[in-house]
Amino acid sequence: MNKKVQVIPIVVLFVIVLGCIFADVFIPLDPHFMDLSQISTPPGLKHLFGTDTLGRDIFSMIWYGGRISLFIGIFSTLISTLIAVTYGCIAGLADEKADDMLMRLSDIFMSIPQVLMVVFIQAIFGEANIISISIVIALTGWMEVAKIVRSEVRQIKNSDYVLAAKTMGGGFFYILWNHLGPNFISAIMFIVISKIAGAIAMEATLSFLGIGLSVDVVSWGTLISLSQKAMLSGNWWILFIPGFFLIVTIICITELGEFIKGRKKNEILL
Repeated sequence: MNKKVQVIPIVVLFVIVLGCIFADVFIPLDPHFMDLSQISTPPGLKHLFGTDTLGRDIFSMIWYGGRISLFIGIFSTLISTLIAVTYGCIAGLADEKADDMLMRLSDIFMSIPQVLMVVFIQAIFGEANIISISIVIALTGWMEVAKIVRSEVRQIKNSDYVLAAKTMGGGFFYILWNHLGPNFISAIMFIVISKIAGAIAMEATLSFLGIGLSVDVVSWGTLISLSQKAMLSGNWWILFIPGFFLIVTIICITELGEFIKGRKKNEILL
């Protein structure tokens, strides 16, 4: 693929992330303000992306809501990666019997649809908020990375430097940080990046199903949750614009993961 074509999604993602971070600088309207005289107003000069069914400015909500969606994507991915790395290393360093048991357990979790697991665990947590949604998504999305980590650790656990560290009294986290991690981090990086996109999509799915964040919390997911009324009333912009930003961001993050994966393959060939 042309390198210029590969760079475009990364540049677009960079612009979207910067826009969300520095929304305070260029956003003139409060995304939470409900102007009852401007309910479901189509895009125009006053409201570039129109307003939603509550009279809120969609342009403002896109950028402020992006903060929430990106936070959930990044935070949940960090938690799931921490779980996956720890679990995978424990399985990789364990004996054959314990390793087999841990892998069978992860297979059981992977066989259950993630949406069902999210709904079940979220029901235990109670009312959804930004942190709980992030944790729930993380608890249901670590298995794939754990399997890769386990496989990498199994290949290097008998290396001289790992055995030397054990002989000198190095603990589990010392060996993980200094010897195991540097060897498998590049193998999981592209999947970890892609997990961010998956987490953002999951938050939007839960909000659309009515079991995600409440409507008063501005995120891309809660904006899309209003699309049911929008489709019935013909207010296309309420669904199309947030959906467009969501899809473009997910595609760009996925392309970033593929870009990292391609670089890793090139390094191996070299």
